[in-house]
Amino acid sequence: MSKIHVLLKKEELDNERLEGKVVVVLDILFATSSIVAAFAHGVRAVIPTLDGAAAQAEALRHAAGSFVLSGEINAETLPGFVHPTPLALLREDIAGRTLIYSTTNGTVALKKSRGAAHIYAAALLNGKAVVEHIAATHGGNTVLVVCSGSADNFNLEDFYGAGYLVSLFRQTGGPHEFSDAALAAEMLHGRNGAAKCLMQARVGRMMLARKLDEEIHFAARKSVFDIVPQLADDGALRLL
Repeated sequence: MSKIHVLLKKEELDNERLEGKVVVVLDILFATSSIVAAFAHGVRAVIPTLDGAAAQAEALRHAAGSFVLSGEINAETLPGFVHPTPLALLREDIAGRTLIYSTTNGTVALKKSRGAAHIYAAALLNGKAVVEHIAATHGGNTVLVVCSGSADNFNLEDFYGAGYLVSLFRQTGGPHEFSDAALAAEMLHGRNGAAKCLMQARVGRMMLARKLDEEIHFAARKSVFDIVPQLADDGALRLL
């Protein structure tokens, strides 16, 4: 029987023993949505980094023109970096290139997950593909669905995304054991539409104030991409 648990923010990973577990990282607005969108539009690999300095150091290891440097800190695009939201990335020539990516929360959550047996990047955009892969490949493993949150704070949109994944795990038929946090996320998802929930969340309201409505609606789509990005031992995300 698989145990499905939801962590409310990435900082909770510090108290988890990750050995043998499957981790699914969510940062709906916008890191994992951007990662999924980039892979769906031909990026070769995504290298998540802890901060802008680490991203720039990583860029030095790649040939000029072979990568796209994208990132933010506290919702402000880093100087010289591409804006890190999905549609902004898709306006770049990303096909066949490596995305070197730094965000305040999502890429940090991916890095903090090192030590787990398997680590995946998920969003509403590819939820079904990720859940079906885990159910088929890692049956019996404990699954931690990690809401990235914002600097040690709970984020509504990530919890909604976790609820969507929980609902998809339930649809696989199990057997699964769901934690109370997983059940609460599923209840939130069952009672709310994606776009409405994302726009009501704190980050969503901030994005609306910046006229990024289209980015929110893009991220609110469910299972439109049949892709599964997994974090490899070398620290890069690649498609299975």
